[in-house]
Amino acid sequence: MRSSPAAVCCLTAFLAMAVSPMQAAAKNAPAGKAADTGTPAPVPDDFLDTLKQEHPRLLLSEARLQELKELAGTDLLLQRYVKDVLQAADHDLTAQPLKHVIPDGLRLLATSRACLARMLRLGLAWRWTGERKYANQGIANLLSVCAFEDWNPRHFLDTAEMSAAVGIGYDWFFPAMDDKTRRTIRQGLIKLGMKAPPGWGVNGVNNWNMVCNGGLTVGALAIADTDPEYAKRIIPRAVANLPTAAKYYAPDGAWNEGPAYWQYATSYMALLIAACDSVLGHDLGVGATPGYGDSGWFPIYTAGPSGFFLCFADADLGKVNDPQAKGRDGMEVMFFLARKYKNPEFSAAEHQVLKTLSAEPLHVVWYDPPQAPAPRQLDRLFRGSVPVAVMRSAWNDRNALWVGVKGGFNKVNHGHLDLGNFEMEAQGVRWALDLGSDNYNLPGYFGNQRWDYWRLQSESHNVLLIAGKGQLLKGDATITACADGRTVVDLTTAYDDRATQVVRTVMLNQPRTTVEVTDQLDLKAAAEVVWGMTTDAAITIAADGSAMLARNGRQLKAIIVAPKNASFTSEVTPQEPQPHKSNAGYRRLIAKIAAPAGNSAITIRLEPMPGEKR
Repeated sequence: MRSSPAAVCCLTAFLAMAVSPMQAAAKNAPAGKAADTGTPAPVPDDFLDTLKQEHPRLLLSEARLQELKELAGTDLLLQRYVKDVLQAADHDLTAQPLKHVIPDGLRLLATSRACLARMLRLGLAWRWTGERKYANQGIANLLSVCAFEDWNPRHFLDTAEMSAAVGIGYDWFFPAMDDKTRRTIRQGLIKLGMKAPPGWGVNGVNNWNMVCNGGLTVGALAIADTDPEYAKRIIPRAVANLPTAAKYYAPDGAWNEGPAYWQYATSYMALLIAACDSVLGHDLGVGATPGYGDSGWFPIYTAGPSGFFLCFADADLGKVNDPQAKGRDGMEVMFFLARKYKNPEFSAAEHQVLKTLSAEPLHVVWYDPPQAPAPRQLDRLFRGSVPVAVMRSAWNDRNALWVGVKGGFNKVNHGHLDLGNFEMEAQGVRWALDLGSDNYNLPGYFGNQRWDYWRLQSESHNVLLIAGKGQLLKGDATITACADGRTVVDLTTAYDDRATQVVRTVMLNQPRTTVEVTDQLDLKAAAEVVWGMTTDAAITIAADGSAMLARNGRQLKAIIVAPKNASFTSEVTPQEPQPHKSNAGYRRLIAKIAAPAGNSAITIRLEPMPGEKR
């Protein structure tokens, strides 16, 4: 698991943005938005009877370790992944001691993630090589964090992550510690983790649920041989509470908080399942959560040819159009899903990403040898509470045409007023962008001021404004079709104070070389309708009202097919002061249409221009 906070919520950079969910919004989420979960049976009172008594036992048994070492004798790719981890562990040998630092006044996440990363790297290095220097440094880090005043339980993600980190470290370094050191670390884990009041997090309707329950379960299983009362309290509660959020994986693995938070939630769910499998010999039924076993498809399809994710639900755009950017970070959980659910497609996708990235410890622990991927479909609809449709012209082509379209409901945790938003890539450029989150520490960002911030409003997204207003907070959009390069999303409830029907169709024209976005309207009264698209391309408006976008030596032509005689304009994005995130370099491609009462349509064609880079 990665400790660098950068684009995706616990294991990568975006993960550093995890915060309290919009509880009020969650309470008002539409009923019946997910399929029945098939809740696991209650945990039996004797579930610890199968507890393995020896250490190490968490995640990586000695038998599995020996299997990996034997495989590494002939598997050059595994050798490289192990080398990556050992090199990172060598850097940890001289790293500064971990400190109780809360730079933003709320989160200890930088420390908890650094601790987890160090435990995994130093722990695997120690177990792989037997070199005492790795164990000594790992134990020193454990003693440091166990001496903290607390693990910041008011932001319980920090406590949960630290519990997982210390639990893994205690277990993996167990043979290298004397009884006094073991007792000190065990007492720290109990005092600062197991006894900390978790509050609503363990039963939340979002990623907090998986992180809180997963982190606490790992910690509890680490010490269940000496202090079983914590496992007996924490694990049955976790199994009972997980479906409150895990139901949103149904029916086919999508995650309603977007691909970035998919990684955070899914990874901690994996830690819980893997910990139970390795320590108890079974996963207490959690692994059978509907949709979870298919969830590896979600990041595969929602990553564009650039490698960057569809950027919705408080995601982070990153350097999507930087020619040197590598796309998403590695995700060790893809190897876990491949092994647990016997789907080599998931590990094949991760091996592809790791061609340009360093491997992490759990890539080794959950290593799944690469196999040639099977052909994938070009169009995919992920259903569930926030449906997402993805269409493309080809796989394994960085210049392919790719479009993602979002449905769902606006009140979802981490949501924006963005139903029907689309993002588009062609010729290696993401032309239609979603800017993602603003600064999580802005006043009321997860409260009653959330919709005051431009990045979260309809005005910043690739959606319609009707009569000077964006979407209604109550909006709930259904994707009614996704096949043959055509996606249809019904947006009526997002505008039903002004329209009796709003339906958006996004189509890849055959042979999948251009995109058309058509909005069918039935307005209650004549109104100005603004079609908008955010981009970081340069925009030139032609005399005929069309627009030419230019980025990275490529060009995209935008044409207003209907209504006739309409013209594009270009606007700069609002430049807001710190602590807002910067909007510098972004522009809005705008078409203002005088739409009549009753039926009308707006159709925009986006044509990637042929030719070499200019």
